[in-house]
Amino acid sequence: AMTVWFEAAQRARRARGAELAAALASSRADTLATFAALERARADLAVPRDGALNPPLWELGHVGWFQEYWIARNPQRERGVGADPDAPRAAGVRAAGDALYDSGRVAHDSRWSLPLPGAAATRDDLARQLAGTLERLESSDDGSDRALYFFRLALFHEDMHHEAALYMAQSLGIAIDDARWQAAPLADAATVLEFEAGPWRLGHDGPGFAFDNECIGHPIELPATRIDSRVTRWAEFLPFVECGGYAQPRWWDAAGAAWLAAAGASAPRYLRRRGPAWEQWRHGRWQRLDPRLPACHLTAHEALAWCRWSGRRLPSEAEWERAAISRPAEFDWGPVWEWTADAFLPYPGFVAHPYRDYSAPWFGSRRVLRGASFMTQPRMRHPRYRNFFIDHRNDVPAGFRSCRL
Repeated sequence: AMTVWFEAAQRARRARGAELAAALASSRADTLATFAALERARADLAVPRDGALNPPLWELGHVGWFQEYWIARNPQRERGVGADPDAPRAAGVRAAGDALYDSGRVAHDSRWSLPLPGAAATRDDLARQLAGTLERLESSDDGSDRALYFFRLALFHEDMHHEAALYMAQSLGIAIDDARWQAAPLADAATVLEFEAGPWRLGHDGPGFAFDNECIGHPIELPATRIDSRVTRWAEFLPFVECGGYAQPRWWDAAGAAWLAAAGASAPRYLRRRGPAWEQWRHGRWQRLDPRLPACHLTAHEALAWCRWSGRRLPSEAEWERAAISRPAEFDWGPVWEWTADAFLPYPGFVAHPYRDYSAPWFGSRRVLRGASFMTQPRMRHPRYRNFFIDHRNDVPAGFRSCRL
């Protein structure tokens, strides 16, 4: 399965013509379907003002605006990563769109009070924006990576926002019934994969699309590593909770202890104990927890505390990448995003791509997660992809795997 995912992601990053058009249309269909589920559950589309959320109407409008901004309205579109992001642009399908939807300029907390168009008007904007995108894709006879860069960027950007909409639904207790976005049990506990010390080339080289933070490929030396073949399941995590691990300061570093005190946590988010049984909050109701499911919606603090308790450690992102790429048949990934030991930092020789807000503002303030989750589009599941979040985020479907010390 891992090899199939890698191939699907590689294909998406190199897609052109009809294949790329189909992916853009498919991504939009999922965006609209998940928005419709939110709309059915909350007719007023109101969500709490929260740093981890966006108003669903704003999210929907932003996805269409972003695509139009970087494709139809971008006079230097065919220059790819060499495009000037500040090149003057004509107005889009919605004249005030930049003032509403530009995430780099519209402060997060202000998004709840913007004069956003309603759902029907927003959907109409998206239809017109997608039509403009597909028209330009079809009329372009340049199939180079440079000329297709922004089409692929818009595709993956929309896929990321779709995943964010799924975990917003989970945090609001809204059921998403699509079978594609459900966690599946992991039949067996992890085995240990052994790697000798040696060189590894970390990051992206070669043809196809890459995000700026994946560039450029560079040689590093890696230590000998004994890494789990798959992520930690609830069966392995819950003993730490049951033995009072959340109340024992020795397992928590200073940042973890501060998070515990602020959150008042005594168990992972979305879990509770009823007598001897554990239950999980999913689709807006409490359900019996299957201990074979991947441990999920964990902060980095909880992952690190479990590692200390069990005498293990988190892998570095390079150790993770080496295992995923060099042993794809044995290294099982994709059930949940995986916290790593590393801060999110630029690779040597980093150059920001035209969408300047994607990586550079977050270097040094986030931690790298690798892999993918059960909420991630298959074409996004690439073993070199670097996700990044603040350590205390637990709305994200994130867990971890560990290494022997």
